[in-house]
Amino acid sequence: MKSKPAKTNTLVRKSTTAGLMLIVVAALTLEAISLLQNYFSRKGLMEEAQLRAESLLETTRLQIADATHQAESAVRNSIWIARWCLDYPDSLPRIPSRIVEDNPSVMGSTIALVPNYSRKRPLYSPYACREGDTLVMKSLATPEYDYPSKEWFVKPLELNEGYWSEPYLDVGGGNVLMTTYSVPIQDSKGKSAAVLTADISLAWLSEVTGSAMIYPHSYELVVSRGGSTLVCPSTDGPLMWVNIEDLKEMVKDTEGFEKIARAVNAGESGNFPLKLDGKINQVFFSPVDLTGWTAAIAIPEDEIYRDIRRVQWLERLLQLLGLCILLLILRTTATNQMKYQKMNEKKELMENELKIGRNIQMAMIPNIFPPFPERQDIDLSACLIPAKEVGGDLYDFYIRDEKLFFCIGDVSGKGVPASLVMAVTRSLFRTVSAHEKSPQRIVTVMNDSMSDMNESNMFVTFFCGCLDLTTGHLRYCNAGHNPPFVVSDKVRTLKVLPNLPMGVMPKMSFKEQETDLKYDDTLFLFTDGLNEAENAAFEQFSEQRLEEILNERRDAQGHLDAMKQAVADFVGGAPQSDDLTMLVIHYMNNTTP
Repeated sequence: MKSKPAKTNTLVRKSTTAGLMLIVVAALTLEAISLLQNYFSRKGLMEEAQLRAESLLETTRLQIADATHQAESAVRNSIWIARWCLDYPDSLPRIPSRIVEDNPSVMGSTIALVPNYSRKRPLYSPYACREGDTLVMKSLATPEYDYPSKEWFVKPLELNEGYWSEPYLDVGGGNVLMTTYSVPIQDSKGKSAAVLTADISLAWLSEVTGSAMIYPHSYELVVSRGGSTLVCPSTDGPLMWVNIEDLKEMVKDTEGFEKIARAVNAGESGNFPLKLDGKINQVFFSPVDLTGWTAAIAIPEDEIYRDIRRVQWLERLLQLLGLCILLLILRTTATNQMKYQKMNEKKELMENELKIGRNIQMAMIPNIFPPFPERQDIDLSACLIPAKEVGGDLYDFYIRDEKLFFCIGDVSGKGVPASLVMAVTRSLFRTVSAHEKSPQRIVTVMNDSMSDMNESNMFVTFFCGCLDLTTGHLRYCNAGHNPPFVVSDKVRTLKVLPNLPMGVMPKMSFKEQETDLKYDDTLFLFTDGLNEAENAAFEQFSEQRLEEILNERRDAQGHLDAMKQAVADFVGGAPQSDDLTMLVIHYMNNTTP
């Protein structure tokens, strides 16, 4: 029979062994939790970096496209006068002079005659350019400049179409780093007679790429079609012009560089890791229309994951502190048999699942109808007809937890600025509504976010709703938007509180309302481009006509088709003055209690 001390020693050894095993298990568990948190955190931060990079690249692309579009329009609009002036050479200098005067984005222009086209002037190229606030006229028909050998002169004549040149330093002409858009001019007999150009200085690229640093040491690059890097980091300033092969030698990461180069040459968008200056960078890239350039942004991974590293250090310290305290408790318990026998150690391991990464996308609005063919309780149809190439209206919907979340909105203004705000608004709706059930909370959070970043003073009228598909209970919140119509036994306007639009000011108090939809009820949402559509006599379509159309139809697509036809018949050939958006929700659950 073992003595009491022997039993105590045995218990102490067992306690020590159990304690050590417990410490090991706890350490492994904490490490596993830490690894899981690290994985999901890194994934979410990378998705956020990708979204921010794509947004910045899209902004850069639009700015470059706007500048190049202005230059192209200036040249193409002058082709007819240039062709007419070929018979009057003395009037030719007026053409480049007028192009530069009328287009602030164009810094220089010339009309260069094909050598020996004119007997009196074998070489003739009057050049107008800005030097400060002064318009200066020069001649490029000099032996030193030799304009017939220039790319901007040769290529459009060879291709017989408009051509954007590779960036070059125009010594003897504009004397700045520039790119040139040029078109061939044929005389009345179809013979190539001249080349008309518009020059864009590339100095503004440094402002475009340097004005939005999404991370402290991130930077943008713009690569031309021929492989010249227009903008990249430089000790002398942000604008630097180097050949892509020289940049390859600087990078020294051949495999990563070649992957990016292949994707860029194929005109693709995407991202790849690349080692720069001994650090891994994520390089995001996207092509630029018209010019054949590619915009890219490099973000050091250590900056993307900077915040998570701080959290990891804190986690390590807390884990170490917890393990030390646990060891102290076990040692104290092992030296006291009575306490050891009474102790029934229970450990509860806490696992916090980190849900990082919002499902943000700058994708197009839903356009496949019916969107839920497998469901018999709901039918939706929608359309968006912008007044310009892009618009500021939006709608969105999806089903979560047997509830239909939907929205419709109208951004102040039109065109590209409104479309950018529209994309941000839709992304915010998806992000916020993914973890909020209350339309009032969704609108409040979206308003605070949009107000914080609303430097352009744009606002959004917005209607957000949440329809319980099992009961027909509808909760909604209106932010200055047109009240929807409810098509039931008769057509009625849904009672809404006006509230202010989103983006006007932060910390706004929005009110939520609710109602119930019955079987076969239809909710018709629209923007003011519908009821304010004007015909040639400046008469508006009006909500009265809208109600009359709604009285004739019951199914979602039928309402939509009838409304579009009615508006088309009403406006006739009058131009569309505002974006027009409709969203029709037909509730068909006949088991609603």
